Formats: sequence, structure tokens, C-alpha cells
Amino acid sequence: MATHLQGTQPIVPPAAQPVAGSLRKVEPKRLSLSLLIALVVGSMIGSGIFSLPQNMAASAGAGAILIGWVITGVGMLSLALVYQTLSNRQPALDNGVFAYARALGGEYLSFNSAWGYWISAWIGNVSYLVILFAALSYFFPVFGEGNNKAAIVGASVVLWSLHWMILKGLRTAARANALTTVAKIVPLLLFIGLVIAAFQRETFTVDFWGSPALGSTLDQVKSTMLVTVWVFIGIEGANVFSARAAERVNVGRATVIGFVITLLLLIAVSLLSLGILKQPELAALKNPSMAGVLQAAAGPWGAVLISIGLIVSVGGALLAWTLLAAESVFTPAKEKVMPVALGVENTQGAPANALWLTNGCIQLFLLLTLYSSASYLALISLATSMILLPYLFSGLYALKLTWKGDTYAGHRGLQLRDMAIAVVATLYCVWLLYAAGPKYMLLSALLYAPGSLIYLGTLRARQGLPLSGPETGLLIIIWAAAAYAGWMLWSGTLTM
Repeated sequence: MATHLQGTQPIVPPAAQPVAGSLRKVEPKRLSLSLLIALVVGSMIGSGIFSLPQNMAASAGAGAILIGWVITGVGMLSLALVYQTLSNRQPALDNGVFAYARALGGEYLSFNSAWGYWISAWIGNVSYLVILFAALSYFFPVFGEGNNKAAIVGASVVLWSLHWMILKGLRTAARANALTTVAKIVPLLLFIGLVIAAFQRETFTVDFWGSPALGSTLDQVKSTMLVTVWVFIGIEGANVFSARAAERVNVGRATVIGFVITLLLLIAVSLLSLGILKQPELAALKNPSMAGVLQAAAGPWGAVLISIGLIVSVGGALLAWTLLAAESVFTPAKEKVMPVALGVENTQGAPANALWLTNGCIQLFLLLTLYSSASYLALISLATSMILLPYLFSGLYALKLTWKGDTYAGHRGLQLRDMAIAVVATLYCVWLLYAAGPKYMLLSALLYAPGSLIYLGTLRARQGLPLSGPETGLLIIIWAAAAYAGWMLWSGTLTM
């Protein structure tokens, strides 16, 4: 794929230069290609794949699901290639989710990108902990649906155990993540092999385009979008840790390799399940629905295998996403775009304060799940919607870079190719915003709005310049949307 070309120099936009007086220090880079691949795959493969058969079949037939995967595969591949290209051509930009938005539109835009990504990460971890203990209830019924008192106590123990492990050093945590990534893939490969053996073509083709109750094919395809994006969140994982890579070129390689591995696993699990149970039967399964599919294909022991696989998988994803969440606010804090206290490391090089804040928020929301009726699917939909804008900003920055031709001197063909990829990635992100619909965008505004207060406080602490005209306009839009969403929640016209 695209690599840094001899004779060209990466251009770092002024907005992306570190602020004078930054807390940045030189430290050894320590994440190899294999650890970066494991981070990408480990963050993408969590609980979502184990619930995928039911989540996809709940509102779509086989034909619409297949179209949804084609759209998602092309869109996410283009996004993976965008992250690879930007990593190779702008190696001075650390933590792509933050840095690309900063280079695109300045500090306030980059703050919102990092803020949205961070919230998406820890909300996703809340849902992971809930489904982890729901899975454990298969063996220990005391945990119920994963959000009773016993489950919250257990989830809290897991949360703070991971916290302690990461404080011991990121490389130790990354190695543990690599082991759990390998462990979670084994039951997935077993599932695929057994389901292929039991696959029935007639079952797969019944109501191929879905029953009339599911709506039009377009509606069915749209219904799959947030689910497919949720299972791919983490594709940017290597870019978030770009500053800690042993070799910078491995960031892009890990992104593409991790994407291909995950895409093949997801498509196989989703489509092969439709050859075991019909769409209405899949839609009625209790999650993790892979357990019901394998039980139908191979007997009761199949449900036990999938439950164990889910426990291992979610445990690994929790570790990967705790790392990503802390890093997503750590880098902006070192550049003084977020409160500088979040840029503090401990003696092991772990982002200690960012980690305490992240896990503190997770703990608070875990307690709230005792009293909230929000479902797992609602949590992942909200987490997904929060990350759509950071993805869009990355696509737009790639489009800006290729349009201006920075780093492409004398290589017009390569520039046009990368521009085409950036256009596809950007259009895909716009399509996702449309498919998500206004509900979760409005709910997202409620979470983006408080962030502006933190940003303004950060500006004041460093005596920074006031917001520019466009930044003020963006702030007004966010708060207007948040106020409207608040009114709709109060009136009952908007619910989780």
C-alpha cells in the first residue's frame, strides 16, 4: 500500500505542531507489528461478533444483510486505507483520531474528535462488562442479565484489576491483549467449521429479501449499519498508539491486516448462521446468539463453547479498549488541548490520570445500570454514533491532504488513487450518519456539549486565544442540538 516516498517530506500543518511547553518527553517505542495487529483485532472482536447473527437478522433478510456487508466492507476498507496512508505520509502526527482532526480544522475540532472517541470507548466498555456477566450467568445464575448487584460487584472487580495491570506498563497489557486475541479466535474458527458442515442452502434462500414486515430492502440495509460499524470500531487502534510503535510503517500494516482478519470472521459468522436457522428464528434468539446457532448445528455443548469464547473475547476487548480510551485523552492533554493533568504518566510510562478518569466514568455508569432500562443494543448504538464524527474527520483530512497534493510531488497517479480512497471513506461516513438517524445524533450532542466547558476551561488555564468564528459556530450548533435533545427527553418524544 502507500508508503512514504523517497525524496518527499511529510508536511505537518501548523495546527498539528506541539504547543510550546508541552509535557512530551522522549521514551522508548515498544509495540511491535504483532502487538499492533493484536490491538486492532482485539479491539474489534469483542462481544459484537457473538451477538451478530441475531442483531443482523432482527430487522433484515439475507439479501439485505449481504448488501450491508458489501457496503460496510468497501467503506471500512477505504477507512483502513485512509489510516494507513495518513500514518505513512504524516508520521509526525501522533494519535490519528485527535491529530488528523487538528490538522483538518484546528484545536476545538480536534478536542471534539478526541472527546467523542473517548466517550465512545468507555461507554462501549460499560456494555462489555454488562454482557460479560450476562454470559457468566450461564454458569453462575446469580449474575442474572449482567446488571444486578452481584454482576456490578463482579464487573467492578474486573474493571479495577485491568486498571492495575495497565498501570504496570502498556507493553505488559499489550502482551496480555495479544494472548486473549489468539484465545478468542479459536472458538470462532471452530464455530465457522462446524456451521459450514451443517449449512443448509434451502434455509439460507428462504425469504432471501426478507418478509414484508421488515420493510423495504433499503430500510433493511440501513438497519444493519450501526451493527456492522459497531463490530468494526477499533480499526483505528494502531493509529491511536502510533507514538508507541516500534516502527512507524507497522501502524498502517497492522490496520489493514487486522481489518482483513476481522472482516472475514464477521462475514462468515453472519452469513453462515442464515444457513442453520431461518431469519425469524435467528431474530428470536437470546444473545449471545452464536450459542443458539451452534447448539442447533452441533448440540447443547455448542452453547457452552460459545459462552466460554464470549467470556474470553470480552475480557480481551475490555483490556484493549481501556488502553485505547486512556490513550485517546492522554495525547491531547500532552498537547494542552485537554487538561494537562491528563497527560501525566507514572514511572512505568502508563497514562495514569487518564486511566483513573476513564475507569472512574465506567464505574459510575456501571452503578447507573442498576437503575437504567437502557439495553445493551442501545448502549452500543450510542457508543457507535459518538465515534462517527471522529471517523468523518479522518476521511476529510485525507481528502484535504490529497487535494492539496502535500507529499505527492511528482506522483500524480498515486495522489489520484489516494484521493479516490479518501472520497469513498468520506462518503461512507456521511452515509453512516444518515443511517444512524437523528435519534442517536441528538443523544450524542448531549454528551458532546459538556466537553466544550472543559475545552474552554483548558483554554483559560493556558491563556489561549478565544474561539474563532467557525469554532464559535460549532459550539453553538452543539449546544442547540443538546438543548433540543434535552427538551425531547423531558417531553418523552426521545428515549434510549
